[in-house]
Amino acid sequence: MSYAVKEMFLTLQGEGVNAGRRAVFVRFAGCNLWSGREQDRATAVCKFCDTEFVGTDGLGGGKFADARELAASVAGFWGEGVRDRFVVLTGGEPMLQIDDAIVDALHVEGFRIAMESNGTIAAHPGIDWVCISPKAGSIVVQRTGDELKLVWPQPGTDIDDVETWDFANLLLQPLDDPRAEANREACVEMVMARPQWRLSLQTHKLLGLR
Repeated sequence: MSYAVKEMFLTLQGEGVNAGRRAVFVRFAGCNLWSGREQDRATAVCKFCDTEFVGTDGLGGGKFADARELAASVAGFWGEGVRDRFVVLTGGEPMLQIDDAIVDALHVEGFRIAMESNGTIAAHPGIDWVCISPKAGSIVVQRTGDELKLVWPQPGTDIDDVETWDFANLLLQPLDDPRAEANREACVEMVMARPQWRLSLQTHKLLGLR
C-alpha cells in the first residue's frame, strides 16, 4: 500500500498527556469528517479543524510507495539515536491509511507509535498510544484508549455519555476560535465541576512551534 502524507516534521508534542515530548509528526492527507475545503466547512461534521491536511505538498510530505519508505523517512527526521523514539500519526484522519505494514515498519525502526484520531474508525491494535478527539455529530466507535481529548465547548456533545467510555486520561482542550478566552473559562469551569477531567492547552502555539 502507498501512503499520502501532507507533512512530516520533528517537534515537541504540544498538547495532551505527552506534551513536551520530542516527536516526529506524520500528518496523513485526507479526513472523513471534512473535505478540507473552506467552502465545505459549514456543512462538515467537523467545523473547527485548525490543520491543513489536503494534498502532499507540505514540509516532508509526499507520496510514499510503501511502509518501509515511509518509516525510513520518519527515522530520518528523528536523526541519530534510537532511544525513546516517538512518532505521532495524525491527520486529517490517520486511520484511513494506517495498516499492519506501517505499524510494523515503524516498530522495526524503534518507534513508539502514538495516534491522534477522531475515533470514527477502530484503532489499529498495534498502536502504542491511542488518543481520540471525538467530534459532535459523528459516530465514535473507538471508545477505549489512553487519552480522550475533547475540544470544548462542542454543542451536541453528551458529556455524561462520553464519561462512560474507557480512557485512562480525560482531557478538555479549549476550542481555538474567536471566543478563545471564553472557551478557556468554560474548560476551567468544567474541570472544576468534574475533577476526572484535566485541562489541556496547545503549548506548541504558545511556544511558536509547529
